[in-house]
Amino acid sequence: MSRSFVPRRSVLRGALGAGALAAAAGPLAACAPGSSGSEPRKLAGTPSASAKGEITIWSRSGDLFKVFDAAIDAFRKAHPGIKVNHQAVDIDAKLANTLISGADLPDGSFWDDAKIGGQAEHLYDLTDLIAPYRDKTSAYKLSVNTVEGRIYGVPWDLDPGLLWYREDLLEDAGVDPAGLKTYDDLLAAARSLREKNPKARPLHMEKDPFLGQLWLEMLAGQQGTSLADADGQVRLDSKEYRNILNWVRDAVDDDLVTHAEYLKQADLAALENGQQALVPWAVWWSFAPQQLLKKGKGKWRAAPLPAWTPGGARSGAMGGSSFIIPAKAKNPELAWLLYEFLCFKEPGYSAVYGPSEVYPGGLTTSVPSYGPARRPDKPLFEPVDALGGQDLWKVAVDAADTIPSAAPIPAWWAKSVDYLGNNLQRLIEGKMAPDDVIDDSTKKIQRNLVDRA
Repeated sequence: MSRSFVPRRSVLRGALGAGALAAAAGPLAACAPGSSGSEPRKLAGTPSASAKGEITIWSRSGDLFKVFDAAIDAFRKAHPGIKVNHQAVDIDAKLANTLISGADLPDGSFWDDAKIGGQAEHLYDLTDLIAPYRDKTSAYKLSVNTVEGRIYGVPWDLDPGLLWYREDLLEDAGVDPAGLKTYDDLLAAARSLREKNPKARPLHMEKDPFLGQLWLEMLAGQQGTSLADADGQVRLDSKEYRNILNWVRDAVDDDLVTHAEYLKQADLAALENGQQALVPWAVWWSFAPQQLLKKGKGKWRAAPLPAWTPGGARSGAMGGSSFIIPAKAKNPELAWLLYEFLCFKEPGYSAVYGPSEVYPGGLTTSVPSYGPARRPDKPLFEPVDALGGQDLWKVAVDAADTIPSAAPIPAWWAKSVDYLGNNLQRLIEGKMAPDDVIDDSTKKIQRNLVDRA
């Protein structure tokens, strides 16, 4: 990580916050493509390598902007006839309204997967262009970019969930990380850590309602489900969600939990002093040992998440981003050529993920969604010194390969945090039971969000 890295927490909160999503959840955005009587615009045909023209591309400011900027330089060398105006923009505040108004649009933009479904009618249908790469792209990533069977986002990254653990503390407690195969095993390990250190509360559980719900969805995704089905109907009342919420209750009842906000002062203190030693979280938690932790630097490791049932999936996705092309873009074909290069072509994806001036060891906060770019034997980023030299690439790509497919993310997802995210906090605080979380959240999401869409 570079010194100017912005933790993924702020990126995700900005991307999915209620203010940004209010526009996305309005009357226009609530419609599926074609539901207002219009057919989605299809983009078909890739320009030749000698294509000429000019495109404007939006990315968020910060380190990722610098990474993409360097990768776009590689694109310019491969396509010297195309001028790329790469702009750092507050996408979360600007893009949704711009898509609806149709004024001053970019030709392409970085965007979060959770936004795709809510704005699909304002985007190009990219199904035909992605078809040659479909069989080699993560099924999960395709599913969250799909609305009514059509693909509206160019799949970029995967954010697989991993189990982050303090190797030295587990060793002292006699816990073998290789034995953490199920969530019951994880609770047993947490008990062993507390027996070794009575002050330990080994398991991190998120205090921020938004990130807590995102974490919950990662655990649900492991089991092949999510808050809404393909038709946008709530399916929280299920065996899979009860598995998670009952497990959370058991961890809380056994006093095994540190309830803290992601990488805030209390969280960092608990990580540094050995109170926390087990953090089920996305690959982007790698930021912490690389940039924030001092005493624990070099002692943390990553492993696959435990499974909910023996032999079950060992990962789920937590967050993710793609690229979109507005339906009223001036040069959509050239924007596609760029995104095809960055996501599906060499040297494009190596330019994004490989060593750079911004990330000398490579971009370690996600892995590509395109299979050929995600080969275990051809790492795009280097072993991480802050993880004791661990080959995080192999751990992350192996985990990514196990992520089940999912339903498109509904436009109302972020607003549901007011109900499910807050109720999850009440469960962790011992103020609600699992069935109460399910019943109350389902009723309020259905009444206040689904029925009003």
